[in-house]
Amino acid sequence: MADFDFESRIVDIPDYPEPGVVFKDITPLFDDAEALHAVIDALSEHFAGRGITKVVGAEARGFMVGVPVAYALGCGFVPARKPGKLPREIFSQTYSLEYGTDELQIHRDALTPDDRVLIVDDLVATGGTAVATAKLVEQSGAAVEGFGFILELCFLNPRATIAQECPQEVFTLVKVD
Repeated sequence: MADFDFESRIVDIPDYPEPGVVFKDITPLFDDAEALHAVIDALSEHFAGRGITKVVGAEARGFMVGVPVAYALGCGFVPARKPGKLPREIFSQTYSLEYGTDELQIHRDALTPDDRVLIVDDLVATGGTAVATAKLVEQSGAAVEGFGFILELCFLNPRATIAQECPQEVFTLVKVD
């Protein structure tokens, strides 16, 4: 699927959510069957054969990408949720945002030290969510195998942020300079 034109299915929305911002709407990749298959196939094929046992996706769009990638890889899916959403004992990780902080959580029993984890999300902007998710995986004793994203906002330099904490591969389908 390397020859699929993912970028043509991403719609630019100028001045959303505020003036001067160009929002990248990836929902057309999901509402078109061919595009959806191409996204999931490209991400899962890239990481196939690496012994991945679980996919972790951050709330909420990471769920939409992560579950079908986990299915395609023949492994389980673990949601990284916002606080107060998980009913059992949790690991928690706070991370910085442009204006404040946020937090992600996973169930303590969702991963084991035997798990090899792929972290998947719809896009990577600053890299903060990806690093926080990796730290949750590490708290559980599991190993991060790599990161897979549909869209990368290269001008925010997320790879540098991720590389400071995580040496694993970052794979994206579309890069925006």
